[in-house]
Amino acid sequence: MFAALIVTLPTKPNAVRLRIWRALKTLGAAALRDGAYLLPEAHAARFEALVDEVRSHGGTASLWQLSPRDDAQQQELVAQFDRSAAYAEWQTQALELQAEMPKLGESDARRRWRAVNEALQTLHAIDYFPGAAAGQADEALQSLRQALDARFSKGEPMPAAAHALPRLDKARYRGKRWTTRKRPWVDRLACAWLIGRFVDPQARFLWLDDPAGATPPPRGAIGFDFDGAAFTHVGARVTFEVMCASFGLDADPRLQRIARAVHVLDVGGIPVPEAPGLEAVLAGLREVHDDDDLLVAASSAVFDALYAAPGAAE
Repeated sequence: MFAALIVTLPTKPNAVRLRIWRALKTLGAAALRDGAYLLPEAHAARFEALVDEVRSHGGTASLWQLSPRDDAQQQELVAQFDRSAAYAEWQTQALELQAEMPKLGESDARRRWRAVNEALQTLHAIDYFPGAAAGQADEALQSLRQALDARFSKGEPMPAAAHALPRLDKARYRGKRWTTRKRPWVDRLACAWLIGRFVDPQARFLWLDDPAGATPPPRGAIGFDFDGAAFTHVGARVTFEVMCASFGLDADPRLQRIARAVHVLDVGGIPVPEAPGLEAVLAGLREVHDDDDLLVAASSAVFDALYAAPGAAE
């Protein structure tokens, strides 16, 4: 259910029209067309002050209850409230602060963090149908706060993250068998590349039909990206992000860049420019290679190139 505001703004004064438009933007109202705006029914009261103001200046305004006729129309209306672009804009600010943190004094760094935090809370307030992007942004904000405290509050106890991951010794994971579901896609392909490039250069991969059920991994094999695996999704993080954090690789800006693309392609979230191209290339390689080992070898070259791409460390 939605609340629909049908409004005809007064022609004058212009200041009133601008104030109403800005208020609608601040509310995060979806525009169906000129003069027709939506909010979820639970937030209908947010329109009431605008109704009073429009009428007090000679305009017309009325509130209606709108019911989608079916699930398809419901999804169309929900899509009007998609905040992915806004989260992407927020992420740009967060990444700029992350890159500049080593050069900032404490007061500037904390002031910048507060501004980034306030911007995210403002966005959350109008994200009426939060999805993967919201959780991803929260993880990024928490990481920024940890980096801030690590630099300026050394030795001060810090609360553990909601999904804290223990650091693992890469030396204990060398020369192993690694297993996951067959016909790997983005997250599993990225994990296989990460394992071979940064963790276990002698890794051997075993591709199973149903490692969480009918075809369990053999004893001693290390599972990734399936239910019950040693490495799988944790909180808002996909398996690639979990493995980066577990092996102490998450501070590498090149891997962070890849992780953002893997995240949005695997579970959705904040869009990044690299994602569509990476998806297209990996989809093509999947069509070319029926053998999963060959697919991993070919896709690893793609991830090597993306890791080495100019500007990747920025």
